[in-house]
Amino acid sequence: MNLAFDRALQAELDALKAAGTYKRLRHITTPMAPEVHMEEAGDVIVLSSNNYLGLSDHPDVVAAGKRGLDRYGAGTASVRFICGTFDVHRALEERIANFLGTQAALTYVACWNANTGLFATICGEGSAIVSDELNHASIIDGVRLANKAKRAVYRHGDMADLEAKLQAVQGCAPILVVTDGVFSMEGSLAKLPEIVALCKRYGAVSVVDDSHGTGVMGKTGRGTIEHFDLTGEVDVITGTLGKALGGAAGGFVAGSAALIDMLIQRSRPQLFSNALPATVACSALAAIDVLDAQPELVQKLRANTAYLRAGLVELGFKPLDGPSAIVPIVVGETAFAIAMSDKLLERGVFVTGFGFPVVPEGTARIRTQLSAALTTDELDRALAAFGAVGREVGIL
Repeated sequence: MNLAFDRALQAELDALKAAGTYKRLRHITTPMAPEVHMEEAGDVIVLSSNNYLGLSDHPDVVAAGKRGLDRYGAGTASVRFICGTFDVHRALEERIANFLGTQAALTYVACWNANTGLFATICGEGSAIVSDELNHASIIDGVRLANKAKRAVYRHGDMADLEAKLQAVQGCAPILVVTDGVFSMEGSLAKLPEIVALCKRYGAVSVVDDSHGTGVMGKTGRGTIEHFDLTGEVDVITGTLGKALGGAAGGFVAGSAALIDMLIQRSRPQLFSNALPATVACSALAAIDVLDAQPELVQKLRANTAYLRAGLVELGFKPLDGPSAIVPIVVGETAFAIAMSDKLLERGVFVTGFGFPVVPEGTARIRTQLSAALTTDELDRALAAFGAVGREVGIL
């Protein structure tokens, strides 16, 4: 062991602990659900999961995963173009494309891999990418990998700035405009109608990562694109199977047949990573089936979100506005947000405090995320904890 290197790392860790910004993993011993058992805190209400529709422990989803394991085994043991691909991967990809209204789709082991595998594949010399400044880290890293393209960042949600950036890269081809559908730290939506219109005006390709919109937004839970009645108008959609659609893992790119074929040929995370485990593919397929059969889950999620938001406002909190299932409360400094989340955990509510560098300095927040599976009783108990902690720390 290089002791000097190890001591330097430990010094940095000690500094994080001293500043109150050190992150601790919590250990859950039960399936992800509205209430879980945590080694560090006992039984707690979960307001910190992306399990938006409550499908991560749904009997049909779990049973489908078990059948997949029995039928296909643990995995392919290699990458798809070398060892072959299970028929369930094809079935899932066809189902995702049909679900989102695109010609084709391709799965990855995570949406991070999908985003980092997309941009470098299709953006070479002479291309350009214009990205919202609050886009997810996976988009940022994916755009960085496209290092032969011109790259620009537009101010969050500022359509005049986006148009100026598009004017500056005219002559490049292709030009991509990429945005989150739902911004995960804000709970706000991209201005997709304006973005799509600008892309058409300037001949750009529209790319939307709808990881926090799929299963949440739109009349039938098909996401932010459905919410704005833009199905078929967005060129490329990336997303995850690890949030509303089963909660296990996996990501995807959906778009034209030519795009998906090119990703199969050249996308490095696809070429050099094993396929999505078959058990996850099967459970994700079942999750989409449950959503289609029970669209009322989307309405229950919205009702729960409205209930918690109204309760927080009544207590005196000022959560950020937004139509998604993310309800953030800005509290100031990172250490304060983490300390507040620790106090909420002591009162039986698991919710995470986020600070710099995830969000800008001084805008640390408690980010609550709702699930359709939460009951009114659980929400009332959570609100009682928020009220007690808010008074204890001096916010209320």
